Amino acid sequence: ALHGRPGEDGALQQELEKFHLPYNGSGAASSAVTINKFETNRRLREAGLRVADHRLAQRLEWLADPEAFYRSLESQFGYPFIAKPADDGCSSAVKKIKTRAELQAFSEQIFRQQEDLLTGPAEVLHLGFKEEFPQKDAFLVETLIGPDGAATFLEVTGGLLTSYDASGQLQIEVFEASEALANGEVLSLEEKFLAGEGQNITPARYAQDPAERQRVSNEVKRVLHQVAEILHVEGYARIDAFVRVRTGGAIEVLIIEVNSLPGMTPATCIFHQTALAGYTPYQFIDRILDFGKARQARVQ
Repeated sequence: ALHGRPGEDGALQQELEKFHLPYNGSGAASSAVTINKFETNRRLREAGLRVADHRLAQRLEWLADPEAFYRSLESQFGYPFIAKPADDGCSSAVKKIKTRAELQAFSEQIFRQQEDLLTGPAEVLHLGFKEEFPQKDAFLVETLIGPDGAATFLEVTGGLLTSYDASGQLQIEVFEASEALANGEVLSLEEKFLAGEGQNITPARYAQDPAERQRVSNEVKRVLHQVAEILHVEGYARIDAFVRVRTGGAIEVLIIEVNSLPGMTPATCIFHQTALAGYTPYQFIDRILDFGKARQARVQ
């Protein structure tokens, strides 16, 4: 119910903490980081994990000199690249930018001052009817992650669940990741959450050989576990990543984003992942609620 702003950015969590009320998901400080894709990337890269090369594109810079703004991004990244809001949830306004015209349209649309979408830029970006496109003072630009010569290349999303053991230590259970298949250039919001709109394969098809598939899966889960530790993720979450498996067997996991309160409609793949781990949907939800109450009890 709190997926995205204002429930996933730490603001509501802070208010609930003032009244000593339990809640689900990560704490206020962790939520404030994971909603911010730029800050998430910075912290993960500092910790030695793989993320896309990235930078913030600021509205003030664009207003001062649009031509210099466009040239700067083109020289640093080259087409195609990814543009998306730096502090918004899921796939909202995530676009693969292939030309100057698309970059200009994206900038004009996200930096607009009116609430309604601008017609011209919407046409250039092929925005769908009532497609979400927030107004922002900055957006995130990232290199387009591709196979880079790898034998296997997948986009995956992996869920996790936390609990306290008998000694009170936090335990992180990472589930088998799902392989995400996009119909377009990037995975859409509808493909993630609406029944019949997207395709996810659980578990992800890393390899045909079962032993090799499990080897890759174990490494992916290890990295996702590390992400959760670095960012102090708690409760439940979903982490999106790209996975490359090189011909020699080397595995590269590149983190896309962390959803600290992932949306959970009946169509979302996290229920498939928890089923593989032996949970019914109600058992999974009970575990989420139990952790929130147990965490609050520890601070009282």
